[in-house]
Amino acid sequence: MTASGFLVPRTAVLTRRRFARRSLLPLEPDYLWQIETGVVRTLTCNEEGAFITLGVWGPGDVVGSTLSKADPYQIECLTLVETTLLPKSRWHEATPAMIQHIQKSQELLEIVHSKSVDIALLKLLAWLANRFGHKTEQGQLIDLRLTHQEISELIGATRVTVTRVLNEFERRGVIQRMPHRFIVLQDSQPLWHYEI
Repeated sequence: MTASGFLVPRTAVLTRRRFARRSLLPLEPDYLWQIETGVVRTLTCNEEGAFITLGVWGPGDVVGSTLSKADPYQIECLTLVETTLLPKSRWHEATPAMIQHIQKSQELLEIVHSKSVDIALLKLLAWLANRFGHKTEQGQLIDLRLTHQEISELIGATRVTVTRVLNEFERRGVIQRMPHRFIVLQDSQPLWHYEI
């Protein structure tokens, strides 16, 4: 896993908390959550009540309602998460993490606006592998449990379409599924050579 490089000095006394998988981080006004370990997603919903994932964040990243104008806004733990609560008086220390937050949000926005679901999904898998993966003999292992529904919420597609495209990717050898819903990207399949 890669971290953004922002770490609160350990000499500071800040509130650290742990959250279980699928729990929501409280929306604390005038505070940001720094992710120490684990992965969260930020999300909202549209007028029809469908979830829209705004971002996926890991160690070193900061999240909080202050960073978004989305309403409603939630921060859901995708794994067991350990966080540090960073008060407004310390936000200046989080400037590098906030800049990375903007950059990662724009990367996801670019992915969502791909011309086809196939390309969006392939770019998303590469993005997740880069952010949350590690190298294996077969390729890059995305060590993060995401359901097909959560993946569809990331790229603005239907769950059925995501399942179909993932099955096609697996059939063509672009990905290999592992136990516990892990996905391995194959090194031999560059993005620009894939076509359906």
